[in-house]
Amino acid sequence: MGNTPPVPVATQGMDKADRGKRHRPPMGVSALSLLAVLIALFSLIPLGFVIYMTLTAGWDTVLELVVRPRVGELLANTILLILVTVPLCLLLGVGGAWLVERTNLRGRRWWALALAAPLAIPAFVNSYAWSSTVPSLAGLGAGTLIATLSYFPLVYIPVAATLGRLDPAIEQSAASLGLGPWGVFLKVVLPQLRIAMTGGSLLVALHLLSEYGAFAMIRFDTFTTAIMVQFQSTFNGAAGNMLASVLVLLCMLLLWGESKMRGTARYARVGFGAQGLPVRHPLGCFEVPAQLSLLAVGVLSVGIPLWSVLRWLVAGGAQVWEPARFLPALLQTLGYGLGGALLTIVVAFPMAYLAVRHASGFSRLLELSNYVTSSMPGIVVGLAFVTVSIKVVPGIYQSALVLLAAYVLLFLPRALVNLRAGLSQAPRELDEAAQSLGRSPFAAFFLVTLRLSAPAAAGGAALVFLAIVNELTATLLLAPNGTRTLATAFWAKSSEIDYMGAAPYALLMILISTPMTYLLFQQSKKAAGQ
Repeated sequence: MGNTPPVPVATQGMDKADRGKRHRPPMGVSALSLLAVLIALFSLIPLGFVIYMTLTAGWDTVLELVVRPRVGELLANTILLILVTVPLCLLLGVGGAWLVERTNLRGRRWWALALAAPLAIPAFVNSYAWSSTVPSLAGLGAGTLIATLSYFPLVYIPVAATLGRLDPAIEQSAASLGLGPWGVFLKVVLPQLRIAMTGGSLLVALHLLSEYGAFAMIRFDTFTTAIMVQFQSTFNGAAGNMLASVLVLLCMLLLWGESKMRGTARYARVGFGAQGLPVRHPLGCFEVPAQLSLLAVGVLSVGIPLWSVLRWLVAGGAQVWEPARFLPALLQTLGYGLGGALLTIVVAFPMAYLAVRHASGFSRLLELSNYVTSSMPGIVVGLAFVTVSIKVVPGIYQSALVLLAAYVLLFLPRALVNLRAGLSQAPRELDEAAQSLGRSPFAAFFLVTLRLSAPAAAGGAALVFLAIVNELTATLLLAPNGTRTLATAFWAKSSEIDYMGAAPYALLMILISTPMTYLLFQQSKKAAGQ
């Protein structure tokens, strides 16, 4: 034993070195980390803007502008809207998902798509349809109606996906112990839906905080509508900045509340064997009420908006389809949508790569910075970029670059989540195998990793594209002079009560959004293994 040469030790060291070399990302971990840090710092510009404006205003000014009756009124409106709308979205989302996934409902495949369809109709188009059909519609009740019909699919889609992958063996065991159908649902199924329900509720609440067009059209005041009025009247005055600070605080409270309600419980299935098929409960005499309820939801959320848009198109005649009217807005929308989606994917890639291939507390912290920023309303991001571009880089104010940067910050998590899933399905060993066959690390990365993650990147780009097509608030604040997207052109016409002139833009947004919504629905089913 004493004559054993130390060669294995040297070889082992060489193996470790070789393995370390093979594991190095094509651009190097340090370069990727530096790039991800720069992206994270860039994404914190809106939050830094809010903090800076609050601190520089002075405590006396903050109290004067925040502690006043108008802020109390806006706060009451916003909180009431959330407290009423979120439970209604939960009721429709969970109830619809249960009927589609766990009952013998007739036509359930068709209803599964129909319940996701309202996402293809922007909330401000929904508001336009309802306000032009019922002109007296206004206030909290109107805001709740339109918001519920527009946003309940944000709860329905994740809950339906979760129901599709729950192991029915747990429910069968509970039933064998004497629990009835309602007992099984309340004590077994509902707790397993908590993550999907809290996540969907958070999305609904954040949309309620950020929505401008839908509520402005029905004359319902929220923080976002009030900030826009302040900006238009005083161009980013102190009062608007303080309202933005309160709005950001509400966003942070919602994120904190969702994390607490989500909890740390896990509901994964561990064990051998195939998962059983879910038991579909017979509706019996409840079949007709269930069908009528779903039909009512479909008519109110999709039927009335489509009918209203088509009605105004027919009333406007062929002249509303003159290419000179809508073609520039369509082309600019497609240009910004495609450019913003591509840029967002490129910006998201370094962070997604670090999160999957070099996971650590550092990479998770970088990710968190993007999620915090994206939770802010578009109007806050818009105000931040207006102020920063004017004071720091005046030459880029109201340029396409600033608008694209705002789109990236607002919708980066949509790309990040998809890229992470795609990179997770591209094993590192395949990259190493390509290098062992003579490919350089850079070539192996492009031929293997990038190729395998391309479908997920395309899915993320599609979701970002959908968001950009329907984005209104940040576009109104940051778009260069002469820019007319479908959303801003629609808003200009509808604000002038030119419902016939606004109809083509509304229809085009719906037509563009429909395939993207279908893609989102299919991705959720794929994630559920269905």
